[in-house]
Amino acid sequence: MNPPTLRIAAACAALVIPFVLAACASGGTRVAKESAPMFTAQRVSEHRGDDDLLTAGLGLAGLRALTPPAFARPEAPSVAELRRRAIWANWRGIADLAPGGGYGELYGSTATVPGREFSALATVPGASKPHRVLVQVPDAFDAGKRCVVVAASSGSRGIYGAISVAAAWGLPKGCAIAYTDKGTGTDYFDLDAGEGVRADGTVGARDAGLAFPADAPVGATGIAFKHAHSTDNPEADWGRHVKQAAQFALQALDEALPQSAPFTFANTRVIAVGVSNGGGAVLRAAELEGDWLDAVVAGEPSVLAEGGRALYDYTTEAALLMPCALLDPALGPLPQPPLAAQVAPLWTQRCASLKAAGLVEGNDTAAQARSAHAQLKAQGWTDEALRAGALSVGFDLWRAVAVAYASAYGRYRVGEHPCGYSYAVLNPDFSARAATAVERAAWWSDASGIPPGAGVAIVDSRMQLPDPSFAGLQCLRGLWQGQGADAERVRKGVAETRAGLPRAGLPVLVIHGRDDGLIPPAFTSAPYVRQAQAAGREVRYWQVRNAQHFDAFLGLPDYGARYLPLLPYVYEALDRVSARLDAGTPLPADAIIDTTPRGAGKPVSAAHLAIPR
Repeated sequence: MNPPTLRIAAACAALVIPFVLAACASGGTRVAKESAPMFTAQRVSEHRGDDDLLTAGLGLAGLRALTPPAFARPEAPSVAELRRRAIWANWRGIADLAPGGGYGELYGSTATVPGREFSALATVPGASKPHRVLVQVPDAFDAGKRCVVVAASSGSRGIYGAISVAAAWGLPKGCAIAYTDKGTGTDYFDLDAGEGVRADGTVGARDAGLAFPADAPVGATGIAFKHAHSTDNPEADWGRHVKQAAQFALQALDEALPQSAPFTFANTRVIAVGVSNGGGAVLRAAELEGDWLDAVVAGEPSVLAEGGRALYDYTTEAALLMPCALLDPALGPLPQPPLAAQVAPLWTQRCASLKAAGLVEGNDTAAQARSAHAQLKAQGWTDEALRAGALSVGFDLWRAVAVAYASAYGRYRVGEHPCGYSYAVLNPDFSARAATAVERAAWWSDASGIPPGAGVAIVDSRMQLPDPSFAGLQCLRGLWQGQGADAERVRKGVAETRAGLPRAGLPVLVIHGRDDGLIPPAFTSAPYVRQAQAAGREVRYWQVRNAQHFDAFLGLPDYGARYLPLLPYVYEALDRVSARLDAGTPLPADAIIDTTPRGAGKPVSAAHLAIPR
């Protein structure tokens, strides 16, 4: 394998020399007046031959491999190896690549796309820590139809976290792809070793141009990461992160194609797309002033709108109540994630804990489960969302999200979490230990951005038997429902994330699975669309039956039998907004898309998907 050739831009021979791109402000009347962004740690790399932009040379077969691409030296992988493995991990974290799932056959592309990557760190005004931006410019970029697809990573993923969403659609069409990790990502910092992640993904000391130099008190131990510990509440700026990525794309295109420069917002089409939290980010970008953005596609967006519920609110509610509620036979049979048999006794104990705390009624588990189920229904949860939420309970996702987001919303530093949580590598007896060089080296490529994962775990100082996580979850819930300085601090951070209306005249298409159990549409996309449509905005809404939140988990047999992927509808939505921009074709009408589950052991067909045509 030939490693990609790395070229450091002459203006940035010193790794962290900032400069302002004048061309970013040259978009004429289409650019809002604001200070130009600062980009640092710039790098350019070429990806051709047995390497490429879309799959790092792995192709569909390589992406389907159950084991990640190996490192020649596990304690010190090369930049090329880290990139390839990060692309493998992020494809598998978002898309359903399992045979029979339809990817590469009914929808999607893993075509070989040669080209160049331009990457940097960018900082929004007022923030103390940067976010990553990266632009992929294919060799077949269509300079006659200038197109940039800008995407925000989903969840807390790293810079390649939207590659299967944006690049799979845009690169084969000759578009450049601009990414932001939106201030989240996998730039972990090892407090014990004093080492973090450099701009190129390798590990280095604090003075080595790190992407996230953690602010921590002397003597702090364990692991810090950007989303939880930047003290910036990055979600409040997700829209601005998206816009900066688009601005960086103009710079990259000027450098990549000087014969066609200048590239400006006036002469270059920009479409924003994202799923999950990335979908929320592009909706926040849609509200920014200035005619810089041409269309938006948001899949299963985590967004807080008038009449909706905050992520932190329903996440902490679910973390406490859902394990017990799922024992109500009225919700059965549940889809079965791995370890279902092992977690069921913990769910029974949760019912007992809730009863002892006065949070549910009933003298036996069955009655307590009915009580928990009734409470969730009263708060707007549908049975479809609760059934799909069994996966989030089984994998402890509710707690993982709540712990990290409490820290982010409250802008807490390392060691300041109001509920006493921290992060570390753990021994089998749950005691913390120092990470090894091999573990550190893989964090950037392997992690999903929020522990647990990639060897990093949540440390719960309140943990005690018989329900180890219950006391900590009560504390997290109290930060939403309770009183005191910490609760006010967290709620203030949540309020900073409230979405406004998209710009008048901006085409927006929102897609959401009606069975989404992690970001229920009743709390998020539905109120956002109501608010936007009531104000006369050009927003359309596709609701997909039998689709839940995680395409990547459709490889689990029971989930694959019950649910269909959402990505095909995101790609179709991109086609529709593109046609709207090309020919003035009206956006499709709002629709509830009636799909048909494929059943056990059957491949997905076009008839199952029922994509509107």
